[in-house]
Amino acid sequence: MKEMYPKNGKVILHVDMNSFYASVEMAYDPKLKGKPLAIAGNVEERRGIIVTCSYEARKFGVKTTMPLWEARKLCPQLVVMKPNFERYRAVSLAMFEILRHYTDLVEPVSIDEGYLDITESFEFGSPIEIAESIQKRIHEQLDIPCSIGIAPNKFLAKTASDMKKPMGITVLRKRDIPKVLWPLNTNEMHGVGKKTAEKLASIGIHTIGDLANGNELQLKTLLGINGIRLKERANGMDHRPVDPESIEEFKSIGNSTTLPKDVSNQLELFHVLESLAETVSVRLKRKKVLASTLGITIRYKDRKTITRSKKLTNPIDHKEDLSSFAKQLFLKSWNGDPIRLLGITGTDLVDSDHAYKQLDLFSYEKDAKKEPLLNTISSLREKYGKSIIENAGAHQTDGSQNIGTGTSFNKDFLRTFPNKNEDPD
Repeated sequence: MKEMYPKNGKVILHVDMNSFYASVEMAYDPKLKGKPLAIAGNVEERRGIIVTCSYEARKFGVKTTMPLWEARKLCPQLVVMKPNFERYRAVSLAMFEILRHYTDLVEPVSIDEGYLDITESFEFGSPIEIAESIQKRIHEQLDIPCSIGIAPNKFLAKTASDMKKPMGITVLRKRDIPKVLWPLNTNEMHGVGKKTAEKLASIGIHTIGDLANGNELQLKTLLGINGIRLKERANGMDHRPVDPESIEEFKSIGNSTTLPKDVSNQLELFHVLESLAETVSVRLKRKKVLASTLGITIRYKDRKTITRSKKLTNPIDHKEDLSSFAKQLFLKSWNGDPIRLLGITGTDLVDSDHAYKQLDLFSYEKDAKKEPLLNTISSLREKYGKSIIENAGAHQTDGSQNIGTGTSFNKDFLRTFPNKNEDPD
């Protein structure tokens, strides 16, 4: 089978689970199969938000981030369930174990997708045979459908896996790019969001072909270094390796400060927490992650140190939210003695493009004002892949000291042990 593989290039697969949360629930309860199913937060509230839905539901126009009331209006027979993340995590782990049967070069991207470099996996058959085998094993063992893209690099593999859903296998070669990709609008390209497409249109770039042949200076002026990167992608160029170690990038993001003197004034300590929250917020946004658990560190003047943490209902990255929860934890934990050091740490990190937010009745109006975020998540989940539209906070810099950020895996689905300091509330 070695002759079926390139002599110099690579063979990359992108494996993407189809409607993952809904598919897991259908596998768990076969009675749900064939029914329009949606996974949503706050299913009791009409303002809950759709996290994902089955293809049967999509036929009625139901889609990710749609308010529950609107989804039910489109599909009165819609079956709505709360997410069961422990169940999804277990299936995800099993799925990645299947992928590692074919190669050690497996890079998880999120709970439901990953890349494989099968360049040296010819003992298992041709690339298409390996893809068919993976798809069959995942379906037979886990009862979950998936789509697979086969290509010489990660960008093209990701693009290919989006072309046939559900249960599709697509080969995309560089020589196919002018015919297959270039006629498409830029907003159909993985990595291009709505706002970026609008910017490109402002300089006469409407199709991926236009982008592939765009003026580099003009693109760099418009989009910075990302403009050059997008042009390379449009021409099928992507030199990123499949990196299994990328999952070890970071576990937590935090910041602490040693105070110039022992402080027992609550207002002063709150100001310190606000400053720490701002720094942690910048770092979270820069890494494009949100914290599902927030922890604080308190060191008293006698050097006694305590840490406390609390699992959050919704993942957060805004400084106001970080500050608010940190203050609540602080007030529950502080004994009133003078303090020498304070720290805030966000853990159980989740990618911002896969973050799940359960909107309740009281936060809905506030979050509705942030609809661009929901639209971005929808675009990422359903169409575009990783977003290049970033919060300005992601580019801020800070010079403060980082503590306890022995940073590792930002995908929370591989976390199997609870936080020892987790608040029982």
